[in-house]
Amino acid sequence: MQKIRNIAIIAHVDHGKSTLVDNLLKQSDTDLGKVGDQEQIMDSNELERERGITIFSKNAAVMYGDTKINMIDTPGHADFGGEVERVLNMADGALLLVDAQEGPMPQTRFVLKKALAMGHKIIVIINKIDKKNARVNYALDKVIDLFIELGANDEQINFPVVYAASKLGKAGLNPDLEKMTDLKPVFETVLKYVPEPKANTEGPFQLMVTSITYDSYKGRIGIGRIHQGKIKNGDPVSHIDREGKIFKGKLTSLTTFSGLSKVETPEVFAGDIAAIAGIDNINIGDTIADAENPIALPPITIEKPTVKMVFAVNNSTFAGQEGQYGTSRNLKERLEKELDNDVALRVEAGKSADEFIVSGRGELHLSILIETMRREGYELQVSKPEVIMKEENGKTLEPAEDAWLEAPEKYSGTVIEKMNRRKGEMKNMNVENGIAYFHFFIPTRGLIGFRNEFLIDTKGNGIINTLFAGYFPKWEDIQANPHGSIVAHENGTSTSHGLLNAQERGELFIGPGVKLYEGQIVGQNAKAEDLVINICKQKQLNNFRAKTEAVSNDLIPPREMSLEQCLEYLGDDELLEVTPKSLRLRKKILRNSLRK
Repeated sequence: MQKIRNIAIIAHVDHGKSTLVDNLLKQSDTDLGKVGDQEQIMDSNELERERGITIFSKNAAVMYGDTKINMIDTPGHADFGGEVERVLNMADGALLLVDAQEGPMPQTRFVLKKALAMGHKIIVIINKIDKKNARVNYALDKVIDLFIELGANDEQINFPVVYAASKLGKAGLNPDLEKMTDLKPVFETVLKYVPEPKANTEGPFQLMVTSITYDSYKGRIGIGRIHQGKIKNGDPVSHIDREGKIFKGKLTSLTTFSGLSKVETPEVFAGDIAAIAGIDNINIGDTIADAENPIALPPITIEKPTVKMVFAVNNSTFAGQEGQYGTSRNLKERLEKELDNDVALRVEAGKSADEFIVSGRGELHLSILIETMRREGYELQVSKPEVIMKEENGKTLEPAEDAWLEAPEKYSGTVIEKMNRRKGEMKNMNVENGIAYFHFFIPTRGLIGFRNEFLIDTKGNGIINTLFAGYFPKWEDIQANPHGSIVAHENGTSTSHGLLNAQERGELFIGPGVKLYEGQIVGQNAKAEDLVINICKQKQLNNFRAKTEAVSNDLIPPREMSLEQCLEYLGDDELLEVTPKSLRLRKKILRNSLRK
C-alpha cells in the first residue's frame, strides 16, 4: 500500500500560501501541463486572482520519493471558516506560513486555533525571509507566544521550523538565504514530522464528503478523505445524508489527485483523498459508506452565521435591462445551488416570494457571493447587512469581534474616538516606527459600515482585520456616524450643471452623462439628512460648447465605490441594485413624495 501524508496549508491572507504550493508543485516530478507556467496555480478562480486571496479550498498531490503528499490549500480569511474547518478534517498535519516581516496576524490565530484543536502536527514556515524588512526572530518569537496563548500542549509548542522565500522557491532549516537552493527541506520536514494517516483498511468503507465539484459528463463529484476501508470503481455503496437518511448507490467514477489533475484509479484505500461520482444529490457533510454495513461519520460542525442580508428581485426603474437572470425563481435556484457547496451559508424565505434572507459568516462572505452572482449574469437588490441576534436564558445576545487595526500614529485619536463611539473596547495599543497598532473588542454591529469610514479617516493608509469572538449580552444603542444621501429628483441623465450644484452640498458618486432614476442615490450629503436634488437640469446657454465647458472643468471627480463599500454605505431605508454592469445605491421607496 502506498505511503501517504495529508497536509493542509494555512496562513493569514497574503502570507505566501498559494505561492508556496505553486512552487512545491513545480519542484516535484508532477506533470502540471500548461498551468505549470502560470503563477498562483491554486487560485484558479477569477475573484481569487483579482483579490489576491484564497476563497475556495483546492486539492493537489505530489510524489516525493515513494510517498504521496496530498496538499490542500485553504482560505486565509475568517469569513471562509466553513472551508477551513472542512479541509482540516482531511489532514493529519499543517504547514503554517507566517510572514517574516509581519509575524502572526489575526487569521493566523483563527486557522491555528482550529488546527491545534484537531490535534494536528504543525510545521511552522517563516516565509518571505527575502523581504528587505524581514524580522525572522521577531516573527518566530510571536509565533511561540501565539501557541502558548492558544493553549497548545508541550508537544505542539515544540514545533519544527522551516525558513523560506516561497517566491524564489527556496527553503532551509536555518534563515541563511545564501545557502538555500530549493524547497527540499519542506518536503523532508513533512515526511519527518507529519504522521501517516491512522486508517483501518479492513473495516467497513467510510468517506466524508468535504467538497463538491461538477463535471458535465460525470455529474456531481464528491471529494473527501477515506477514513476506513477501501473502495473499487463500480462498487455499490450507501449514501448517508446529513439528516441520517440512507440511500443506495453505485460508483461510476473513482479518481485520486496527481498534481492538480484527477486521475482514474481502480481502487483507493483508507487514508487517501478521493473523488467519486455516480451518487445522486451528494452534498458536503454526507457520508459515503459500505453498502451492507453503512456507518455514518460524525457530522462536520461549522460555526453559525453572524450576518444576514435580504436578497430580492430587482424592482428599480431599470429592472431587467442589464441582467440575464432576475426572477424570484432564478434567485431561489441559484441560492439553493450555493447551499450545496457552502455549509456556512443559510437561506430562508423572506417576507414575500421575491425576497430571501441570506446569512453568512461576515460581510466578505456575502459580498463574494453577490459578486459571483453578478458575474454569472444575475441582477438583484440587497439590503444593508445586519447582525444576527439570538436568545439564550431570556437574554438577547449579539456577536462580537476582536479587531486589529493599523494606522499612521497621527490618526490615533480619530481611530480611538470612532471605535469608542461604536462600543469598541481597546485591549492594547503600541506604536512602532510611526505606525499605531490597536487591538479592540467590539460588537459586530459596531463594525458594519466602519471599514470604509476608517479608510477615509486614515487617507487610505489604515488596515483592519477581525476575528469572531463569540456571542455576548447585547450592547446599548451603538452610535455609528449617520449619513445623509443626495437623492435624484427625477428620471433622466445627469448633467454637469446639475452635478455642479449638487457637489456644493456633499460628495458625488456619479459623473455627467449617467442615466439615473428618481430615488437613486447619487452622492453623500455633508449633513446627516437626505437631500433631493435635480441632477438632470440643464443650464440655459445658447452656445452648446459653452454650456458644456462652463461647468465641466469645475466638477470634482466622483467617489468610485466597490461592492463592499456600497454595502457598508447602506442605511436602513436604502438598497443596493446589483447587475452585471452596474452597482446603484437607491432608496427602498423610490418616489420622493412617498418617503417621510
